[in-house]
Amino acid sequence: MSRYCYILALGLFVLTANAQEFTSFSKAKKHLSQQVTDNTRTLYCNCNIKKQGKKLVPDPASCGYTPRLPYTRNGKENARAQRIEWEHIVPAWEFGHQLQCWQDGGRKHCRKVSEQFRRMEADIHNLAPAIGEINGDRSNFRFGMLPSTEANYGACPVKIDFKLRRIEPPEYARKRIAEAYFYMEKTYGLKISSQQRKLFTAWQKQ
Repeated sequence: MSRYCYILALGLFVLTANAQEFTSFSKAKKHLSQQVTDNTRTLYCNCNIKKQGKKLVPDPASCGYTPRLPYTRNGKENARAQRIEWEHIVPAWEFGHQLQCWQDGGRKHCRKVSEQFRRMEADIHNLAPAIGEINGDRSNFRFGMLPSTEANYGACPVKIDFKLRRIEPPEYARKRIAEAYFYMEKTYGLKISSQQRKLFTAWQKQ
């Protein structure tokens, strides 16, 4: 098992040359949750993260985040707006679709039969803390610029266009996102379109 070490910078997990390798997404999430400190921030909103027992929750007062949907259709509070989840920067749907196992049976099948998929899904270089609602809204949408779209999460500047299936991250998150894509390309052979490559190259220089 290869080993790496990583540091926290600008409140986000910035990973360097020696990161611990996992083959289980749940173990990777548990490990990262244990590394959260007072300086850790969410990827898209730059919110502080609080610990409530074993749970991680966002601190909306630190970043001005307000839920797009405070309540669910049945009138209950939006639970995902009140918890931290570990976001795949390159979505599992995106890298999974490039593997034969996904074509044969989707994510569960890949977890069962593909060691490469399990490594990709659990790679902490590609995981970042995000507010659950935004992680869910992002879905498997591609990154891009949305000049005509308004942000819908209070003072959190992330933009998501559900019709275009696109997400525009705030400036402070763009370099981290670009580096995750290029890391996944180098490590696992992730295919990146020419349009996305041009975008990520510009973001990497920011």
